[in-house]
Amino acid sequence: MTQSELGLISEDQRSNWIRLRTMILLRWVAIVGQITAITVAQRMYNLQLELGLCYLAIGVSIVGNLIAIFVFPENKRLSETENFLMVMFDLLQLCFLLYLTGGLNNPFSLLVLGPVTVSASVLTLRSTLILGSTALIFVTLMANFHLPLRTEDGFILRIPDIFVFGQWIAICIALLFISLYSRRITLEMHSMSDALAATQMALSRAQKLNDLGGVVAAAAHELGTPLATIKLTSSELVDELEDKPELREDAELIREQADRCRDILRSMGRAGKDDLHMRQAPLIEVIREAAEPHQDRGKEILIEDGPGPGGENAQPQILRRPEIIHGLRNLIQNAVDFARTSVWVEALWTEDVISIRIFDDGRGFPPHLIGRIGDPFVRRRRGDSEKKARPEYEGMGLGLFIAKTLLERTGAELSFANASDPYQSDRNTGDRKGAIVEVVWPRALIVPPPTLQGVGVGENQPFKA
Repeated sequence: MTQSELGLISEDQRSNWIRLRTMILLRWVAIVGQITAITVAQRMYNLQLELGLCYLAIGVSIVGNLIAIFVFPENKRLSETENFLMVMFDLLQLCFLLYLTGGLNNPFSLLVLGPVTVSASVLTLRSTLILGSTALIFVTLMANFHLPLRTEDGFILRIPDIFVFGQWIAICIALLFISLYSRRITLEMHSMSDALAATQMALSRAQKLNDLGGVVAAAAHELGTPLATIKLTSSELVDELEDKPELREDAELIREQADRCRDILRSMGRAGKDDLHMRQAPLIEVIREAAEPHQDRGKEILIEDGPGPGGENAQPQILRRPEIIHGLRNLIQNAVDFARTSVWVEALWTEDVISIRIFDDGRGFPPHLIGRIGDPFVRRRRGDSEKKARPEYEGMGLGLFIAKTLLERTGAELSFANASDPYQSDRNTGDRKGAIVEVVWPRALIVPPPTLQGVGVGENQPFKA
C-alpha cells in the first residue's frame, strides 16, 4: 500500500475543514461576553473605563463579522492563511481590551488561552508557534503596561505585584502546556482516524479481490459445459466437412476460439484454482494465500505446521476471512522487507487456540519501538542505511497498524518481540535472529462448528473438452 493510495491528510488540508460560520459564531459569543463584562463593570461596580476605545475594539469585531456574513457564502471553508488571520485578529483584539481594562489585574486575562488553544487544535505547527509567541509577548507587556482600573472615587484597583507575577507565570505555563496537550491529542486523533480509514480501504480492497475470485471461479464452472459442447460440436463438424474446405476452416476456428476461452478462464481463475472454499480453507492454505504475493521477492518463505500439546494431527479448517488473509499478508510483507534471506511462518494448533508465528533473519525491531508497534504513525526514512535495508519500501508505517487492526477484529491477540539482541554480532545469533510476530486466536473464533465444516468446500473442476 503506497502513499499515493493511502496518503494521510495533511495539516493544511485539515485547516480547510473549518467553516467561516463556525468562526463567526464563536466571535459573536466573544462579543456578547465582552459587552456584558464592560456593562456590568460600569453599571454595577462604577468602574471608570475608556468606553470609547473599548467599544471601538468591540465594534471592529462586529463590523468584521457582518462583512463576513454578507460577503461570503454560508458554506465557505477557511484556508490555512484565513484561519490564521481570523485567530490572530481575535487574539490582538482581546489583548487590546485587556490593556484598556487593567492588564493582568483583570481576571479575564486568562481568556488569552482561547485563541492559542484553537490554533493548536486546527492550524499548522508554524501558525501555532507564531500565535503562541505573540500571546506570550503581549501577556508579558500587559504585566507592566496597561491602563489601570479606577473606581468612581478614583481608587486604583490592582492586585499585589507578587500576584501579578504569579498570574503572568500561570498564563505562560498554561499557554505552553495547553497548546502542547491540545496539539498532541488532536494529532493522535487525526492519525488514528486516518489509519482506520486506510484499514477500511485495505479491507474493502481485499474483500473485492476475494469476491472477484469467487465470481471468476463460478464463471469458469458455469461456462465449462457450454464450452465443452461447442468444442465437441465443432470437432464433429470438422470431421464431417472434409470435402468442404471453406466450411471446415470455420469449424476449426470455432474449436480454436473455444480453447482460447478455456485458457482465458483458467488464467483469470488462477488465484482460486485449487479450491472453492470461499468461506473456509485449511490453515496452511490460508497462510500460503497470504504469502503468495511475496514469494518472488528474492527471499525464501518457509511455512511449517504441526499440532501443539493436545492438538489433533489433522490441520484445522478455518474461516477464510479477508481480515485474516490481508492481516497476515501485511505481517509477512514486513518480515520479507527486513529479512536478509529467509522468513519462517510457523502454524500451531491445540484444542483451545490456533497460533501463527512469523520469524525473519533481519535485524529485528528497534528495542525502543517495540512498545509502540502497531501505533498509527507516519514512518519516514531516516537515512541511507534504512534505504539499503529496505530499498523497495514506499509505505507510510501503516502496514503493521492495518495488520494489527484487521487481525484483532477477528479476535486475535498480537505480540511483537525480537528473537535475539539486535545489537549482538551475527555470529552470536542463530538463523531466526530477527523479529518475531505472534498471532493467537481462540480456536472457537476462527474454526467453524463441525456442522458447518466442509460446507461449500471442494476442488474446482477444470474445464475439459
